[in-house]
Amino acid sequence: MKIYLVGGAVRDDLLDRTVSERDWVVVGTTPEAMEARGFTPVGRDFPVFLHPETREEYALARTERKTGRGYRGFVVHAAPDVTLEQDLARRDLTVNAMARDERGNLIDPHGGVRDLEQRVLRHVSPAFAEDPLRVLRVARFAAALADEGFRVADETMELMKAMVGSGEIDALVPERVWKETRRALGTDRPDVFVETLRACGALGRILPEVDRLFGVPQPARWHPEVDTGVHILLVMREVAVLTECPRVRFAALVHDLGKGLTPAAVLPGHRGHEERGARLVMEMAARLKIPNDFRDLGVLAARYHGLCHRALELRPGTVLQLLERLDAFRRPDRFREFLVACQADMWGRQGYSGAPYPQAEWLQAAMDAAQAVPTPAGDGISGEEIGRQLRDQRLKAVTALLRDRRGSGEDQPR
Repeated sequence: MKIYLVGGAVRDDLLDRTVSERDWVVVGTTPEAMEARGFTPVGRDFPVFLHPETREEYALARTERKTGRGYRGFVVHAAPDVTLEQDLARRDLTVNAMARDERGNLIDPHGGVRDLEQRVLRHVSPAFAEDPLRVLRVARFAAALADEGFRVADETMELMKAMVGSGEIDALVPERVWKETRRALGTDRPDVFVETLRACGALGRILPEVDRLFGVPQPARWHPEVDTGVHILLVMREVAVLTECPRVRFAALVHDLGKGLTPAAVLPGHRGHEERGARLVMEMAARLKIPNDFRDLGVLAARYHGLCHRALELRPGTVLQLLERLDAFRRPDRFREFLVACQADMWGRQGYSGAPYPQAEWLQAAMDAAQAVPTPAGDGISGEEIGRQLRDQRLKAVTALLRDRRGSGEDQPR
């Protein structure tokens, strides 16, 4: 039995990146022998085991044969006679098809080191085209490594385009689309994930609501970049600077979906896009089985980002109503996430990166002032009356805060 460190851990070590997880391939053994050594079987489609102490994954070396459509249309062969080289040959990219043996020696049969040096993401073999999930994985790797200068090889991009054109990409199930999208949102450059999928044509198949934003004009007065799709890319670049929270990054991605359905006759205006966008986020979440916390923040960003941008112009009653609709008093953490998504939207306009965004500070201050109001108490007061009195006092608190800020000349409406 021989054990090799494989895949991302080898790649990231060669790039001097932090190795977050380690995967191992085991050659020359059987599932029964692994269990006899204390390994716990966890693989559903092929033999994968957890180490009894480290809990890291150890997979038996295997080959795959395409038998049907989609990423599950494979027959897997795992046996003691499968070699490491055969196992590496079935992998997606050359930079992921390297291994180290127990002495630390590097095994690189497909030129992974060369492609690391050239900053290229290149497929290992034509078998790449057999698994549509690899299109999303390449886009995710491109997003994760963009700041280190990596790009998708031309021949790999052409192969990805062919996979989209053949309909192979349509075999992806919603859960896997969301899983890869969720992981891409956590990279340094989630905008590159969107760009790469669009470049090969896959964006329109898996995230059509985002794809249709490209080419849709906006008023240059507010959006010097004009194109809504370009705006989304800028927003995704900015939100990655502002926060690592994947929910906020998702909200930034979907906040303008409604503009993709604006009738051509009213362009470049987008009246009513907030309501349309909230509905589209709900539909996307249902289709891709997106978790409720992602969905809910995305809906709020789509529906209320415009009001947030106008916060300095709103009357106290409208401010309080906005806080209530955002459920800010019961969900203060999510409210702060909403403000970050709105700030990313503002920064994601050509020439606005890093600009002051006092709207977020003002809404947070208004929420804090209203939240500080004590709940009325007294014998014989109904719950409905308590709620009415509480809202009246909160409105007074927001009104007083606004008067004080305007009196000091701070954050004048504009």
